[in-house]
Amino acid sequence: MPTPPGGAPLRVDPSRIATAPAAAVHLPVVDETSAGGLVLRPTPGFASASTGFDAAVLLRRNRSGRIEWCLPKGHLEGQETPEEAAIREIREETGIHGSVQVDLGVIDYWFTGEDRRVHKVVHHFLLRADGGSLTVENDPDGEAEDVVWVGMDDLPDKLSYPNEQRLAAVAAERLGSSPELLAALRSGMSHLETPDHP
Repeated sequence: MPTPPGGAPLRVDPSRIATAPAAAVHLPVVDETSAGGLVLRPTPGFASASTGFDAAVLLRRNRSGRIEWCLPKGHLEGQETPEEAAIREIREETGIHGSVQVDLGVIDYWFTGEDRRVHKVVHHFLLRADGGSLTVENDPDGEAEDVVWVGMDDLPDKLSYPNEQRLAAVAAERLGSSPELLAALRSGMSHLETPDHP
């Protein structure tokens, strides 16, 4: 081996030579559809403000152990429509019975699991809280650690995912521009529970 100018002979440690990476494995693509959204109740003391609502938000621990604040949602089951799945998932994950008021939009994204690539489509709705009380005890997957009421003003700062933060902004915009929606939301669940604004 030649000696580089001003240095010692070049030596290569065979144990540090990396082999070329294997050709990428083609993973099957799976489509998944979920539904959920914001279920709102009037905030005590805010009789007319469009931001005078609380949303039920889940606290979940991600794979690295960090707590994430997210909206309730889950897979469609059987022949459910997205609206039916949103109502059921919100009831199971938060304990709140709600009714769909408006469509907030769809989030569409991809992720890779160990054995597949997943194309995920999540339908989001704005629901009126009609009854129930906050609990995660009926969550069939046991993923949620807690559920709390969060004021609409605080929601964008609390939610962990940018897409859900944008949904909260869309919901606030809809509330601010529709007196009919405000009236429909205020006709729902009375605010007997103490507000929880962490």
